[in-house]
Amino acid sequence: MSAITKILNSKRLSAVVMAVIVLMLAGLTVLSLNFFLSIDHSIDMPMFLDGEYSVDGGEFKPYSQTGEITDSFNDKVVFKGKLSTYTSYYPTVTISSKNVWYNLKNSKGEVVYGYNYKSEADIYEEIFSKKYDEKSLTKDERELLDIHKKMSGLAMQMPNTPGYQIEDLYFFDVATYNIDYDEVLTFEVINPYDSPQSDFSDCLDVVLSESNGKYTQFISHTLPYLVLFMLVCFFGLFFFPVAGFILGRVDYKYLSFGALCFFWGLFMIMRSSSSFLNLWITDPTVCLLINALTNYFFISSLIFYFKTNLEKPVSHSIAMALWIAFVLGIITVTVLHFTGVSDVHVTFKYMMALTAVCGLAMPILLFYETRYGNKALYVLISWIPLAVCVLVDAINHYSHFTDFDFYVIGLALTMVYQIVRLVFDLRRQYKEAIKYQKMQKELYEAKVSVMVSQIQPHFMYNALSSIAMLCKINPDTAYNATITFSDYLRGNMDSLKQKAPVPFEKELEHLKKYLYIEQLRFGKKLNIEYDIQTTDFVLPQLSIQPLVENAVKHGVGMKKKGGTVKIATEENEDFYMVIISDDGVGFDTEQKKNDGRSHVGMENTRRRLKELCNAEVIITSVVGEGTVATVLLPKEDQKK
Repeated sequence: MSAITKILNSKRLSAVVMAVIVLMLAGLTVLSLNFFLSIDHSIDMPMFLDGEYSVDGGEFKPYSQTGEITDSFNDKVVFKGKLSTYTSYYPTVTISSKNVWYNLKNSKGEVVYGYNYKSEADIYEEIFSKKYDEKSLTKDERELLDIHKKMSGLAMQMPNTPGYQIEDLYFFDVATYNIDYDEVLTFEVINPYDSPQSDFSDCLDVVLSESNGKYTQFISHTLPYLVLFMLVCFFGLFFFPVAGFILGRVDYKYLSFGALCFFWGLFMIMRSSSSFLNLWITDPTVCLLINALTNYFFISSLIFYFKTNLEKPVSHSIAMALWIAFVLGIITVTVLHFTGVSDVHVTFKYMMALTAVCGLAMPILLFYETRYGNKALYVLISWIPLAVCVLVDAINHYSHFTDFDFYVIGLALTMVYQIVRLVFDLRRQYKEAIKYQKMQKELYEAKVSVMVSQIQPHFMYNALSSIAMLCKINPDTAYNATITFSDYLRGNMDSLKQKAPVPFEKELEHLKKYLYIEQLRFGKKLNIEYDIQTTDFVLPQLSIQPLVENAVKHGVGMKKKGGTVKIATEENEDFYMVIISDDGVGFDTEQKKNDGRSHVGMENTRRRLKELCNAEVIITSVVGEGTVATVLLPKEDQKK
């Protein structure tokens, strides 16, 4: 019994059971999808009539139900024929239209179904089957009309704007529409705009199904792409902005590319699913606006991304002006649409003209900046695939050799290249950030080492011994020495908190406290001279004291009669100079030191001066004459 209990409580058994359940669920999902996709739930067709069509009053010509009708038209496209035989198997006909009205007429010329603008009077006559008279409306009739007006939204305010519409025709019983299967019907597609519609297949789409054909089409054809581009949106919304923050700063280049990825994903989502918008948004004019704004936001984010890659003030200002102009254009066309003055389909040509101006200006600005570095050149090259594909699309617009939009491939190639390039750039910056953190740690350790080297036990012992002797000989001097020694120790401890370079005056003040204590010890053997000609510079804290300490201990301190240590500052056109000289015993600079002393503090000082101020330490010495240590601080680096 205990063995069975042990098996039942086993973690391995639990893991196996969970794995089996997951595999079963995955298998059921695959089988369900396979079964769903294997059934023809719907059929896409150019028209639900078998017959012929005419464009703008021209001759009638036959069309194939398996192909697309790509003709452009100015006025209308008229279809004549009987109901397709497919309607007996798929009696629900779903018509998706973009920016067109349409009417279905019987053989007598009567409109049996249509999508046209409906005013308040039309809605009233449709609901109550009587002539509209605004003055005689009852309270109940007005309330019902108001409900329909709210449902119509902007559509009732825009009589010349069809927008994006989805309507279902149910041919379960054709008598419902006062027609029969043997009757020749007419279907008219009307263009309400002055400008031509370039592609009929983009204006009207027909789906035949048993029911819910548009939803079935959305799930089977569009949903996988929708999920893919939603991941692109998520990628742009979080990955690049978060990566910029992880690097410890707000990098507008990553933020702008994140926005570009997000709006590219939205652009591709809308491109693949714009014909389905009316399934969820009842106002067709709002569907039109959403699709247009998605395109404009993507173009705006593209212009802004280009702007962040420009560095020269002139080109950056021009790009900023273009971006502001485009954003103002978006605001203008949106206001015009909402107020019913002009819909976004009419203003589209103006926005495309503005897009063309920006599209030409940005490469020119990038090309201008290639004279100053390769960064702009790399950005310019990365957009060549899109430029080539747009050119192919322009040729295809006039020659019609294919129905495919090549700019989608070009845009995808360009965006993938940009993503790869920025990922590598992020990787490089991350390594630099790690290197910087490591360097900061080393600098901190160096500061600790310098501080410790300044308060070594023997120094503290000698200082305290000197103060103790002064307590008997000269109490006032001992008191001042104690205060100075205390301030000196506090300054060393405070240096651990100081990361940035400090003014030379502060470093000199701390140095004088150190020398004051050393003079108590050496007495008349140690003379100090100052020749300070300039103090208008900064340097790492406790970076000069190690040089002075060497001059005191290993220069003057090793000489029987003592000597003089001189601290001087000078400047020339390129450098600020701190010069520490002594007339002590000197040493051979060519000979490797092996005297038991620790030179770690000196090396740390060199490194800190180099890392924080790009400074250099030059030491010259002559045996028996003395040593000179010169710190060169470049003026150019002082301004950063």
